[in-house]
Amino acid sequence: MITLKSAREIEAMDRAGAVLASIHKGLRELIKPGADMWEVEEYVRRRCKEENVLPLQIGVSGSIMDYPYATCCGLNDEVAHAFPRHYRLKEGDLLKVDMVLSEPLDKSAVDVSKLNFDNVAEMKQYTENYTGGLADSCWAYAVGTVSEEAAKLMAITKEALYLGIEQAVIGNRIGDIGAAIQSYAESHGYGVVRDLVGHGVGPTMHEEPMVPHYGTAGRGLRLREGMVLTIEPMINTGTWEIDTDPETGWAHKTLDGGLSCQYEHQFVITKDGPQILTSQGEERTY
Repeated sequence: MITLKSAREIEAMDRAGAVLASIHKGLRELIKPGADMWEVEEYVRRRCKEENVLPLQIGVSGSIMDYPYATCCGLNDEVAHAFPRHYRLKEGDLLKVDMVLSEPLDKSAVDVSKLNFDNVAEMKQYTENYTGGLADSCWAYAVGTVSEEAAKLMAITKEALYLGIEQAVIGNRIGDIGAAIQSYAESHGYGVVRDLVGHGVGPTMHEEPMVPHYGTAGRGLRLREGMVLTIEPMINTGTWEIDTDPETGWAHKTLDGGLSCQYEHQFVITKDGPQILTSQGEERTY
């Protein structure tokens, strides 16, 4: 079922988005050659406890296991849902960090600083039943100086994100979003991942409608004021096809080993156009 969000619900998601954006901005200083990727997970966990927000990815049900971390950390050919781990980031790596957070909560209801994030079953009791404001955003980070190939992929993927958001206006259709992203990315010879898509948000992190990053203009569900969506194109240097880790059922990689990049914003459709709820600053820059 597709729900149009109230002003109260949008304000709650905006509060969540402000915290999430500030965490992404903080990661800019942390992600550099020689840093341990696990520090990304530790930083996000610390900020969650300080801001009293729930890391809503912990405990998400999977085909083999529930997701156990506050972040997804995709390195180079990893497309999405890869685990953070101990790995020394190298000059030229391309790292994507995705997270879903609640709005800041009243400590009388739940004191996040007292929760054990490593106890997935305990965390699931909080995250699975949460129905307040939440925000979802992925960002790509260049580790030191990246190759020309990686820099171009990052620029094209970010532009594709904003081209898709520009199509999210009242009266347009879902297909207009996907068509804008697909035509732009494919014009540069890139593959657009089709197995993973954007989606509605609220009261849980994955709601209808699904928002493919490919499609035909003028087709699909008509967009209405009050819809809150994510657009999160995953763009590959080679094929759009991906493979999934058979041991965990989570991490996806490009089928041909090529680089993959992703940027994601969450936004609400308003009469004045799309309003980004996870903005990190000046749009088309962050």
